[in-house]
Amino acid sequence: MAGILAVLLFLIPVVSQAQEPIVIGVPTALGSIEGRDAWMAVQMAVEEINAKGGVLVGGKRRPLKAYSIDTREHEPGIPVHDALTAVEKLILEKKPHAIVVGAFRSEILLASMDLIAKYRVPYICSIAMTPIFQKKILENYDQYKYMFRNCLNAPYLVKYLGQVMGFVGKEFGFNRAYIIVQDTLWAKATGKGLQKWYEKNGWEVVGFDAYPLGASDFSSSLIKVRAKKAQVVVPIFDMPQSGILLKQARAMKVPALLCGFISPAAPGNAWEVFEGEVEGLVNFLFEIGPIPVKAVPKSVAFNRNFGKSWGEEARIRLSGHGPGPAYDAVYILASAIERAGSLDPEAIVKALEQTDMEGVVGRIRFSKDHQVIYGLDPKEAAIGCAFQWKKPGVRIPVFPEAVAEGKIELPPYMKK
Repeated sequence: MAGILAVLLFLIPVVSQAQEPIVIGVPTALGSIEGRDAWMAVQMAVEEINAKGGVLVGGKRRPLKAYSIDTREHEPGIPVHDALTAVEKLILEKKPHAIVVGAFRSEILLASMDLIAKYRVPYICSIAMTPIFQKKILENYDQYKYMFRNCLNAPYLVKYLGQVMGFVGKEFGFNRAYIIVQDTLWAKATGKGLQKWYEKNGWEVVGFDAYPLGASDFSSSLIKVRAKKAQVVVPIFDMPQSGILLKQARAMKVPALLCGFISPAAPGNAWEVFEGEVEGLVNFLFEIGPIPVKAVPKSVAFNRNFGKSWGEEARIRLSGHGPGPAYDAVYILASAIERAGSLDPEAIVKALEQTDMEGVVGRIRFSKDHQVIYGLDPKEAAIGCAFQWKKPGVRIPVFPEAVAEGKIELPPYMKK
């Protein structure tokens, strides 16, 4: 008995130390679809890792503990300063060892870079998309080296959309496009980038409109789409009101293929929400996971387990941008901490830079500018996925070819 007691007393300090959590901060727009689902994905990953014993640091296992704060940056009119105040409040009160998910808006991401540098907190962005982020890291590495991004960025989105348009042009002989975006940094940059692609590849861009956050009437653009005989409408939106564009296009029977990104039309329940008016839309999911693709088993497992953790309703309404990278970010961080053997920010940064792992979104590696590499083959890179809504209310992956499970079809009211 004395021997057993001695062993137990010996173990008590170890267990106590092992129970000190590694704190993860999640400052993001929790009221947005993307922010909400990303936070849920983070919690799921944290629970999974803790169920397996936590993260090994210096020979001792420590649990993860995640805290969130709502930056409200998705709301029209919220000042940048307010969002930054929320981020700093989380850092000062919860003292996170790292931050995941992070900024929803690109404007907030860029504005937060000096704040993150000040507190030296490793940061993995999973939503905001501006390429200026990468440029600043390359230009001032020592100051901004703590920041990484594992979600799709705007240039990759342009590249993906361009490749989809190339297929559409070849398949249907289309060469006239109309671009409609929301008036935000990432969306306008994506639209302008795609416009350049069109011009270099023999297409004519017959219109380019930008709508402010909160806009709910897109009929003026749709009238011009018809008048200018555009064959493809390219919407780039993440605001909730953008779903109205679909309803109006359907009601007006605009004879054009809608192919782009409309956030409210990405979840698996959008067919019911929009009463079938999403039919024919080719929508881009920035990262896989919210839609399971057979070629990437971890995307299937994530999708299934999200439903087990949060319920089937939560699973089918998963956002097309953010959840997969948010989930992966926790595993990326846990792996980096274990390889670093320390919670020292400098050591974690070096370990993050050496990341090479399989995740929900495919193969995960960071380039020199701290952006995860995206491509067409999930064995070589992370991937996004274009799908088309088809009867009886299913999302069929149509791009890239490595994960496609069907082909693009024209909507029923459009003549070839």
